[in-house]
Amino acid sequence: MDPEDLSESEEEEDDEMMLFVFPALYLASTRCETQSTSKLGGVEWICEVLEDDRGQGYEKLRIEPHILREFADYVRSKSLLRNTRGVSVEEQIGMFVYMLSRNANFEKLSERFERSRETVHRHIKACFDTILSLKTEFVKYCSAEPHWKISSDSHYWPYFENCIGVIDGIHVPMTISDREAAPYRNREESLTQNVMLACDLDLNFVHVFCGQEGSASDAAVLYSAIESGFQVPRGKYYLVDGGYPNTPSFLAPYSGVAYHSEEQEQRNCQPRNFKELFNLRHAHLYNHIKHAVGLLKMRFPILNVATFYRVETQLKIPAAAVVLHNIIQRQGGDVEWSSDQTIPISTRKIVSLPSGDNAYGNGIASFNNQCDMGNTLRDDIAQKMWADLGRNR
Repeated sequence: MDPEDLSESEEEEDDEMMLFVFPALYLASTRCETQSTSKLGGVEWICEVLEDDRGQGYEKLRIEPHILREFADYVRSKSLLRNTRGVSVEEQIGMFVYMLSRNANFEKLSERFERSRETVHRHIKACFDTILSLKTEFVKYCSAEPHWKISSDSHYWPYFENCIGVIDGIHVPMTISDREAAPYRNREESLTQNVMLACDLDLNFVHVFCGQEGSASDAAVLYSAIESGFQVPRGKYYLVDGGYPNTPSFLAPYSGVAYHSEEQEQRNCQPRNFKELFNLRHAHLYNHIKHAVGLLKMRFPILNVATFYRVETQLKIPAAAVVLHNIIQRQGGDVEWSSDQTIPISTRKIVSLPSGDNAYGNGIASFNNQCDMGNTLRDDIAQKMWADLGRNR
């Protein structure tokens, strides 16, 4: 029997006596004592981590201790997770975050938290179910109002007033049997899933779409996401790169024109026409998805390497990481703090990954039918931008 399919056992039954035997488990009302031993047990270790808001706690779990405590209180109050015999909600979430931040398998989790593999399996599964159930609450498009980064900057306003975010695809390494591998093999010959991510300009993710094979193009993944319910409000659009179609809902840069700001800086010259100007300002806004993805991978380095969990579990990991990322963002997680940390995973395990499609291949008819309207919208924005620049010189 696969341990991931184990049903709940008597170990999960609440035991009120634990309130007296292990008061440290209930961190909302008690305070953990720091142990002086070099190798702390699971209960003592998680208590030490959660009581240290000075930096070491973050280094061990890659989530600020106060945020983990607040999240534990939240899911407990919603009856999504509960304290079980000897295992608090804080420790359950700690196991899960440790898995994501260390690429820890069940053996390592069992050793670190001094729990049986069956207990670890059960609580990891419960955390997956809980965190993914929160996706609709924490990963969503929130406001139709123009973002202040656009409305307060004359480089972007009013040209990008209907921009609600940015979309990109990332390739997450997979471990999969030879029999099933072919569709997941990307152009770099690595086995991956192609995950579509959409974020707002506050670096919060507003959509995640997992499970698509690494051989799928970014445009094909976007089409599948739309077929699965991803929607763009009428009159609004996301910024995308050249691997996506240019439509009224997904605004791409001009192809064959200098795009990235560093390209124009290397040429040491100003944009020469409306297309270069549009691409330059598009690139500055598009960088938000790069920053959001970088922060996501810094917090959860498991996204950089192949794991040895069941395929079904591997396909869930990016969505779970995105939910936790947004929870950390909402609770004021320190971006600068995380960027100073070293990824605790050997670089030998990191495979070569594609950085995204270079150009949209016009392979999806439903997108092709919208490209003319997208091109008209982009030209209107770019030409107005260029005219205003000329008047203000």
